[in-house]
Amino acid sequence: MGILEIFILGLVFLSELAMLAAFGYWGFKMPGGIFLKWLFGIGAPLVIAVIWGLFIAPKARFPVALPIRVLLKVLVFTLGAWALQVAGQGQLALYFLGVSLLLVALTDVFKI
Repeated sequence: MGILEIFILGLVFLSELAMLAAFGYWGFKMPGGIFLKWLFGIGAPLVIAVIWGLFIAPKARFPVALPIRVLLKVLVFTLGAWALQVAGQGQLALYFLGVSLLLVALTDVFKI
């Protein structure tokens, strides 16, 4: 494995962490009381992390075929960008979505 592959895999990991942070940020920016903010701020990233671990991760408990895994990744990253958009971070959402989809394409479609 070359330095480029290691660098890209590091970026992939950081984008996954950023996606979880986006869901948490969205949850804490929700209108409503402090209970709902904490529920969604902690609960949303937790639910996404469980889904990721069960179906999307390289060592997933229930691995799915590559086209379905790519579709799920695109869906989850798009939802993460949507969460940022709804939370008032539209520009960041666009950057996040662009980088995340590029990384999905590089790692899963082009196998870099």
